[in-house]
Amino acid sequence: MRIDIITVVPELLSSPLNESILKRAQESGHAEIYVHNLRDYTDDKRRTVDDYPFGGEAGMVMKIEPVFRCIEKLKSERDYDEIIFTSPDGITYNQHEANRLSLMKNIIILCGHYKGIDYRIREHLITREISIGDYVLTGGELAACVIADSVVRIIPGAIGDEASALTDCFQDNLLAPPVYTRPAEFNGWKVPEVLLSGNFAEIEKWQEEQAWSRTKELRPDLIDGK
Repeated sequence: MRIDIITVVPELLSSPLNESILKRAQESGHAEIYVHNLRDYTDDKRRTVDDYPFGGEAGMVMKIEPVFRCIEKLKSERDYDEIIFTSPDGITYNQHEANRLSLMKNIIILCGHYKGIDYRIREHLITREISIGDYVLTGGELAACVIADSVVRIIPGAIGDEASALTDCFQDNLLAPPVYTRPAEFNGWKVPEVLLSGNFAEIEKWQEEQAWSRTKELRPDLIDGK
């Protein structure tokens, strides 16, 4: 899978995209992630990527020309399944969307910045708008990292234990059951006996019951939406 990220602040992406699972996935060839500095697609000495909005509103707006040039150059080199814009008014990102994106071959993520982007970009170039939550960030770089991490980690082979990714929270609209490790007792706090029993049928039953009860208590909206 290839992910191209277009940004005004590429420095923000350097560390998170080159550590942990994302680093290993790229080294193993399961993912390719490229960061493109939007200023490289400007045509003035100051490398200007923003301008004042028509209508006199406060703030600055990302210009259409550099975004168009960057996207057109990438599209001339390969076909893209989605061109994503990180936006507070996009669809709310969730595990199902991550699963969907993980099946794609090439995607572009355009990081929003300033007051927003020239709306013509959204009308004519963007195929998908995604929000990672009902709040506003300084820019879309952190959102792009969230999307990249959540997508790459479920690509077959990207992590050592593929079954682990398939049992994460939200994969079946349920929260994950509690997990424990050694010692079996600490400070008087004991691991549930069923997990020590070796009876895998009973363990699986307990895990399913816990997943349902925790979801009902903590995130009933997940069950209501099923």
